[in-house]
Order: sequence, then C-alpha cells, then structure tokens
Amino acid sequence: MKWLLTFGIVAIAVAGFAYWFFQQPGPRQLDMVNNIIPGDSNAKLLLSNQVYDEEYGLGLNIWTPKQVSEKPLPVVIFIYGGGWRTGSKDDYAFAGRALASRGYVTVLADYRLYPKTKFPGFLEDSAKAVAWVHDNIETMGGDPDRIFLSGQSAGAYNVMMLALDRQWLGRLGKTPDLIRGVAALAGPYDFYPFDTDMTKNSFGSYHDPKMTQPVNFVRADAPPLWLSTGLADTQVKPRNSQTLRDRILEAGGDAEYTEYSELGHLDIMMAVAKPFRYKGPVLDDMIAFFESHQ
Repeated sequence: MKWLLTFGIVAIAVAGFAYWFFQQPGPRQLDMVNNIIPGDSNAKLLLSNQVYDEEYGLGLNIWTPKQVSEKPLPVVIFIYGGGWRTGSKDDYAFAGRALASRGYVTVLADYRLYPKTKFPGFLEDSAKAVAWVHDNIETMGGDPDRIFLSGQSAGAYNVMMLALDRQWLGRLGKTPDLIRGVAALAGPYDFYPFDTDMTKNSFGSYHDPKMTQPVNFVRADAPPLWLSTGLADTQVKPRNSQTLRDRILEAGGDAEYTEYSELGHLDIMMAVAKPFRYKGPVLDDMIAFFESHQ
C-alpha cells in the first residue's frame, strides 16, 4: 500500500508540473527545455530588467560571455516576436545565451504591446532601447561601433523599420548608420492591406498605412540585411523576405536571403535553441552574417 501511495503522490506531482508547464507561453517552454540541454555554457546574465524607459517602465536584459575579453565585444540587440500583442524578454533567454556563448553582448528588450499601444508605439520603444544601448553598452563590455539588430516575426518588423526608416532613431538624435547589420527571421515587410485581426488591431487605425510598410523605405545606404524565412511558413509568407531582398538589391543596397525548406514560422526561432538546432543552421547562419560585417 505504501508504494501505491508514493506512486499516487508522484503521479499527481508530475501531472501538476505538466499542467503548469503547458500553461506557460511557448517561448518560455522552449527556454525551460533549452536549459536542461548541455551547451551554451559561456554565457551569463549580466543585467536583468535594466530600465531604459522610465515613462513606461520598459526594461532590457543583457547577456554576455562568461569569458572576460580585453577588447569591447560586438553587440546584438534582439527584439522578440508575438504579433505585437504578446511576448517578454524573459521568455527568450535561450537566444541571449546562444548569442552570448558565441562572443556577443546580447540585449533582449521589452516594448509595449497591443492594446497598450499601436503603431508606431512599439517602434518608438524599440528605438529608445537601441539609443540606450548605443549610449551605455561600452560600460558593459560592448562595442558601440559594432551594434547589430536582430528579431523574429513582429520583432523582425520592428528592427527592420528602425534600419530603413530614418525617423525613428532620428527623433532621438541617432541615425541608422550606427547599425552594422540586421539579421531578421521570418519578418513581415509587405503586408498591406491589413487582412488579419492582428494587423488591423496594431496598424488599422494609422492615418497613412503606406508609412507602416518596410518595403516603402528601401534605400541603397541601408544597413546590410540578412533576411531569412522558412518555406513552410504559412503565417508570414516567404514573399515578404523575398520582396524586400529584391527591392534592396534593385536600389543598390546590401541584402542576403536565406530560406529553410522545411521550417515553419515558429520553427525558425526554435532552431536557435539547443534542443532544436537540428532543424536548420539558423544560428550558425546568423553568426556568419554578423562576422562578415564587422
């Protein structure tokens, strides 16, 4: 009877944990699974919830390599996705660890989400995060002259708009010229007219929809772009990355395009985490892009 009681307690505990686990956001589940897999050991959380915007209480996390460097390290500012309505920097620690382990000071920044804000609020927030990093990252071992932007899905949209439309950083006395390159995963860049509740909510009330589309800000002197997509992505169609690549090249700019034949919309981000890197060389390709533009 005693073993039966023990078995019952263990079963209840396991069921309780499973219930709790599957109630967590997808990226947080991914991060928890990521943490039990060996690897990415050369990474530490240097700062947690460093406030960069006092007005809205927005913060960022900074990951760095454990191994001390005598020289300033290149910087990656990563903006997460979630349809401009969900997400948290704390859920994407796996991305911070992955990039920090490869020698990059990595910044994960929060931004306001719908319904607290609509376009252009999330761009204003992301621009403030970039400006804060440019002003402060040298004191944390980062090189302000080697700042890269990266993001997935809605986050890829945010960083792409900062790189292409000069006004967002310009309002803060900065310029997109401070960006060494942009590594964008499965981003929407050409999605007008708005045909989903997600885009209608975040963009539908803006007075000039054309001003919301990255493809309308193509210019030859934009920072180098690495545009990646999964051909199995049905949420953000690959044509978004293909079209932006073509427009940038036609304008005389610098853009690379990488497609992964079997990856869907979420797979491309999952492939950055240790348990799912077998899905595709997304992380290695990102690093190769960064290295080629230092």
